Amino acid sequence: MTSNPSPRPRIHQTHPHDSPHFHSTVSERKIRRFNCFIFVFRLAGFCFSLSAAVFLIATKPDSPHWYDFGAFRFVVAANGIVALYSLFEMVASAWEISRGSTIFPQLFQVWFDFGHDQVFAYVLLSANSAGTEMARQLRGTATCDVFCIQSDIAVALGFAGFLFLMISALLSGFRVACFIINGSRFHV
Repeated sequence: MTSNPSPRPRIHQTHPHDSPHFHSTVSERKIRRFNCFIFVFRLAGFCFSLSAAVFLIATKPDSPHWYDFGAFRFVVAANGIVALYSLFEMVASAWEISRGSTIFPQLFQVWFDFGHDQVFAYVLLSANSAGTEMARQLRGTATCDVFCIQSDIAVALGFAGFLFLMISALLSGFRVACFIINGSRFHV
């Protein structure tokens, strides 16, 4: 007695919780466009955070230094950490655009992106808020020269980096919601 082939062939799954998804060419383009959109915001966040850190570090030798003020040390550290994180996320986004898959398993990747975007956005917001207050206090002193202008610009660049990181957090939150609802990080 031979068994007849099943009318529904089994589909090989690499992980028991992964379900195979079929995407049409239109939805593949939408997914690619969404991933490119995330990449652009991560790139902008990287550029602004790195610029903020470098701009505050690069002071003239005869003016006050950023490391003399606790708030500015926090601004440099937070922007530097966010720049490194954004660089990693840009690599992960480029990987996803080129390969069509995530670096980590999908479940881990969506929560990793969302959680880290949230934490680093709050760290950046608090650091730049502390830097704003320090820059405001320095404005009334006699040492306010080019360093004051430089610190104002660095803090403004840090807030711009926060804005792009916040948008990235919203997009990664959208991916988490799609994953919870659909079982996939995509809405299609």
